[in-house]
Amino acid sequence: MTTAHSADTATIDTTPAERPPRRRFLAGCAALAAGILVAAAATTAPATPAHAAAPGPKDTIAVLFSYTWNAIADECTNTLGPAGYGFVQTSPPQEHVQGPQWWTYYQPVSYDLESRMGTEAEFASMVETCRQAGVGVIVDAVINHMSGQSAGGVGWAGTSFGHYDYPGLYGSNDFHDCRKDITNYQDRGDVQNCNLVNLADLDTGSDYVQGQIAGYLNTLIGLGVAGFRFDAVKHISSEDMSGILSKVENRDSLYIVQEVIRANEPIQPEEYLAYGDIHEFSFARTLKDRFGSGDIAGLVEGGGIGAGWNGFLDNSHAAVFVDNHDTERNGETLSYKDGARYDLAQIFTLAWNYGSPSVHSGYEFGGKDEGPVTDGSGRVVDPVQGQGNWTFTHAKRDIANMVGFRVETYGTEITDAWTNGGSAIAFGRGDAGFVAINTGGEFTETFSTSLPDGEYVNVITGENAGGAWTGDTVTVSGGQVTLTVPSEGAVALHVGALAG
Repeated sequence: MTTAHSADTATIDTTPAERPPRRRFLAGCAALAAGILVAAAATTAPATPAHAAAPGPKDTIAVLFSYTWNAIADECTNTLGPAGYGFVQTSPPQEHVQGPQWWTYYQPVSYDLESRMGTEAEFASMVETCRQAGVGVIVDAVINHMSGQSAGGVGWAGTSFGHYDYPGLYGSNDFHDCRKDITNYQDRGDVQNCNLVNLADLDTGSDYVQGQIAGYLNTLIGLGVAGFRFDAVKHISSEDMSGILSKVENRDSLYIVQEVIRANEPIQPEEYLAYGDIHEFSFARTLKDRFGSGDIAGLVEGGGIGAGWNGFLDNSHAAVFVDNHDTERNGETLSYKDGARYDLAQIFTLAWNYGSPSVHSGYEFGGKDEGPVTDGSGRVVDPVQGQGNWTFTHAKRDIANMVGFRVETYGTEITDAWTNGGSAIAFGRGDAGFVAINTGGEFTETFSTSLPDGEYVNVITGENAGGAWTGDTVTVSGGQVTLTVPSEGAVALHVGALAG
């Protein structure tokens, strides 16, 4: 969620400690969200927290920002399932304020599943279609607040509302008493009881409010969603999150991701570890620094980027990303506007073994408030690859194929790390994969690798047709492989992409 507050960048120790073990392999991944439970909790979290299901080996989320439900269904069938994505994240599906801007979705006026992206029936159909494709649907859930329109108005589906009055859902007593914008992020009460840029702040400590929120989430669960990305969680106390989630059905089968931005403030991400994964903004900021400058060697040196770095979450709770809908607009991270360097950062994130990744896929924009293309009624036009300003980042060959690389190498350690001291890095994923990434000019190098001998297709440029790979090949022999890595390009090999 875009706010008026800019979080401070976490201090990073550039001599990282040795990597901790990767999150455990989970049985039951074919069921999309079943598995072991995350039990770690910060000391400030409740003594008996709700639990969160870890995502499993198909842990990559395609974030299809502003995509219609019908378009997401098509992508699940045609791209996401075949590529190996485990989840797809939707934009907030509840009724919202009217307007052309993207942030209208983040201003609820009711919990009816009617929005610019589609109807409840279309949403339900999309969830089932994605399930059949092996992809779980994660909903971006706005539960901290309602609208930011002081004068009230009429929502997308026709619901009349006031700033602190949502008939049949919430009245004035269901909001915190502060009724003014947050002014001091060093004051926990101010952050969690006052309005985030005039958005009416719900009294999430109220049993009634918790029940209404849980009712909305349970409706979505009843339609088959596999999890949630909770927006603006820093503005909800850990105790209130526990209360809300205690009322949520099938809690242990859901995958949860939370937006809690670390800064030099009293409220820290560790307070919310009991409830699921947390977006690791420091990872994305570091990728901008390294890929933006072209000096990427530090990403793998000394054990590499991850939990050993100061201010980074542990491996089992980190939700990593290159950019999201906020940061691509505020310049905090790389974005599609960075071209090849952006793709290389995505390739690195999918190849590295820290956290669970998201791939953001939205649309090109001019102004930061600009929404997606709509029809005459205001409904978002179904995205089609190659048409309009949609980026389709998730479907680009190099990135989609790296999702498959991640599935093939899941649970393996980093091996055979190499750098040229600046613009080029390479590393293996045990005996399952190997990748080389280059922000400089083309070069040829012979690398040590733990891959078995064989003829491998470079999945960055190769094509997979029903399990049969075609494209440029390289030979691994006797623990060595010679690669020519193109300028601002990459080469990636894995045991699931053999030639022939």
